[in-house]
Amino acid sequence: MILFITVIALAVIFDFINGFHDAANSISTIVSSRVLTPFQAVLWAASFNFVAYFIAKHIIGEFGIANTVSKVVIEDFISLPIILSGLIAAISWNLLTWWLGIPSSSSHTLIGGFAGAAICANGFQSIHSSVIIKIASFIVLAPLIGLIISALITIGVLWAFKRVRPHKAEFVFRKLQLLSSGLFSIGHGLNDSQKVMGIIGTAMIATGMIDSIDSIPEWVPLTCFAAIGLGTMMGGWRIVKTMGTKITKVTSLEGVCAETAGALTLYLTEILKIPVSTTHTIAGSIMGVGAVKRLTAVRWGVTINLLWAWILTIPISALLAALIYLVVRGIGIGV
Repeated sequence: MILFITVIALAVIFDFINGFHDAANSISTIVSSRVLTPFQAVLWAASFNFVAYFIAKHIIGEFGIANTVSKVVIEDFISLPIILSGLIAAISWNLLTWWLGIPSSSSHTLIGGFAGAAICANGFQSIHSSVIIKIASFIVLAPLIGLIISALITIGVLWAFKRVRPHKAEFVFRKLQLLSSGLFSIGHGLNDSQKVMGIIGTAMIATGMIDSIDSIPEWVPLTCFAAIGLGTMMGGWRIVKTMGTKITKVTSLEGVCAETAGALTLYLTEILKIPVSTTHTIAGSIMGVGAVKRLTAVRWGVTINLLWAWILTIPISALLAALIYLVVRGIGIGV
């Protein structure tokens, strides 16, 4: 029972860290364009993170992404020491990338850690390779979809507002950015909160408390959505700088286009029940609006560094979780 409580506590801590690690995704453009102060922005984003719970529960009617995460490891091979090791690895990598200001994926950190510990314990037969490949493919697809949608939206908006005076257009888009930021924060809450729900659900399945994610008790989603909202309120200022200024300089108009494109991409993946990185999604969307302005407006050297961080996240998290699992098994935790 102590190990189970420890796993739940670490899962909630990871969700909280995920919130402040990914706060930049929701607020970087709205802060860099000076529509809101950093403090106002995190309160705004955190509120919509929690609103996402009611949308998932009462409008969508299911937690499909949580169900996908729970299937990363085959049910017969799931154990609390495996989940514990994956969570410790994910938290460690998230804190390191936050400290270095690298907008890596909390999603892929969690998936990599969970899978890596399971492989170390039982070999590759213990994981659903098709599920992991589908999730990993969106390391490329999510930013690419965000880039394409944001470029199309930007082109359409520039055409529609070509005869509007710049001062009036700026006023309109500063107001609209509040809406687009809120929409993206809902997508962030929908996607990221469910990943931890999936992990907690697997822990409950492993201990025989529930039979499937569909039977998960109400306190789990409420806790996960609240934790990510509280984490967002803490903010991740190192990553805000990277996302809001280092990729490309963002105006209010471009912020609306990028956030709207990011939100649409996240809603699409919600329909597909695929856990994706909100970091990858908004980064691709920001690249899209920058590229429409001119290709040289995007600092491609920065984006290449980000891409390497994204690609390496799953294997590094998996390796770290495997090492942690060996330690956990060595000292007899849960054995």
